Amino acid sequence: MSGGDYASEAATITVCPQGPLLLRGDFEIVDAEGQSIEARQGPVALCRCGGSAIKPFCDGTHKLMKFERPK
Repeated sequence: MSGGDYASEAATITVCPQGPLLLRGDFEIVDAEGQSIEARQGPVALCRCGGSAIKPFCDGTHKLMKFERPK
């Protein structure tokens, strides 16, 4: 499953300092059972704080939790 209109563009992951991981480019997200997870259009934000209600995607909960990146 491709992450938006990035056909054949190399996938990149950007770490937001106090927030999610942003995926851009051509990628597929697969769960622990090997099933593809439907990705949204454009850059996809993946939760790092563990508090999102829509895991593996970010819902902004890191702001409420005052998430700090692991040292």
